[in-house]
Amino acid sequence: MLLNPVVVSVLVLAALSLARVNVIVALLIAALVAGLMSGLSVEDTVSTLVDGLGGQGETALSYILLGILSVMVARSGITEKLIRWILPKLRGKRAMTLFGIAGLACLSQNLVPVHIAFIPILIPPLLTVFNRMKMDRRAVATALTFGLKAPYMLIPLGFGLIFQNIILDEMAAYGMDVELSQISLAMVIPVAGMLVGLVIAILVTYRRPREYRDATTGLGAALFGSSGESGGLAGAGAGAETGAGVRAESTGWTRQHIVVLIALAVTLVLQIVFGSLVIAALGGVLVIFVFRGERWRTSDELAHGGVTMMGTIAFIMLVASGYSSVLTETGAVDDLVTSASGWIGDSQLLAAVVMMVVGLLVTIGIGSSFGTIPILAAIFVPLCAAVGFSPLATAALVGAAGAIGDAGSPASDSTLGPTSGLNVDGQHHHIWDTCVPTFLHFNIPLFFGGIIAAMVL
Repeated sequence: MLLNPVVVSVLVLAALSLARVNVIVALLIAALVAGLMSGLSVEDTVSTLVDGLGGQGETALSYILLGILSVMVARSGITEKLIRWILPKLRGKRAMTLFGIAGLACLSQNLVPVHIAFIPILIPPLLTVFNRMKMDRRAVATALTFGLKAPYMLIPLGFGLIFQNIILDEMAAYGMDVELSQISLAMVIPVAGMLVGLVIAILVTYRRPREYRDATTGLGAALFGSSGESGGLAGAGAGAETGAGVRAESTGWTRQHIVVLIALAVTLVLQIVFGSLVIAALGGVLVIFVFRGERWRTSDELAHGGVTMMGTIAFIMLVASGYSSVLTETGAVDDLVTSASGWIGDSQLLAAVVMMVVGLLVTIGIGSSFGTIPILAAIFVPLCAAVGFSPLATAALVGAAGAIGDAGSPASDSTLGPTSGLNVDGQHHHIWDTCVPTFLHFNIPLFFGGIIAAMVL
């Protein structure tokens, strides 16, 4: 089991990422390791990886379009109004702000199911506020990831309904029936563990002030500095500032502001109606162009800004999809799950521990809780029945094992989303400032929460 290609490949991926090797390069090397250990040639491994790039094509395109929309929102100057309104209310309330961000992120999974779409629009203009509060962005990343994960695990609404229906259907497919309402109950203990991790991150681990420089160059200037003909942008370090750290300009609402608000509303409605971030973001961009919130001749400039902001994240998603394809197509994941079952015997405790370890390894590699569950359920459900776990305990194990590696994975949108908003000014490292904090504060509680749930339910 320790020499399984998935285990070795994920360890290589983790080691390279922690050594600050670019995530794309780390994913490519890890894919080669998995392929070669599975008996594929270099050519076959690369071919499999390239064939799998399309698996996240829609997600990658949606990231680019959201980046363009985010730049348009920032150029309108409406973010400046947000900062001027919100900064006085947040002074000295760092912990409350972070819990509020986590709560807002929770809405993106269930009540208003836009997933990560809100992050590149909302978070970049707030970086100036966070800088003034000397807020550790690792705490912000932890709060965002909590909101992107915990709700879909616990609440059968929006993305949560999709997640829980996958568990329901996969368990039924392998002979174990459970009610949808029971899955929420099974997830209570694992999600409670995540909540404990969030509280520790905000109140203990990252409570100390941390200094960041105000963005005045590069993309930071494009978002937070001056903007030529498109109007003023929110930010610090560009022009005269008020006592609140925001430039003193006219507070009146312009036609451009109204157009941007309409575009954001259209984006939200399209996402809810069609369930597609591509359609939603494209709709918002077109509304701004059609109603002259931006001129068509600025489209090249806007596209460049959007790609600069989100291009790397989008390409990571593409390569991660190819890496996932290498892991699954070689059969290494199935071999890992099957070999793990030979370690267990009749011990329920050992079975729970092994299942959580396997879930962690597989999900970190694949980067998707939703995609991991069908793979794990094929072996876990019969195995749980064999060692005497109840359907409720089995649902807890399958759900927690499927979700455990999502936080902390370099290739998961639960970590890439927060990084896309927090690293606009180049001061937030994806691995050390997003992946490591979310791994420590969520995967460890999920690991023990899944085991405890399996033993008591």
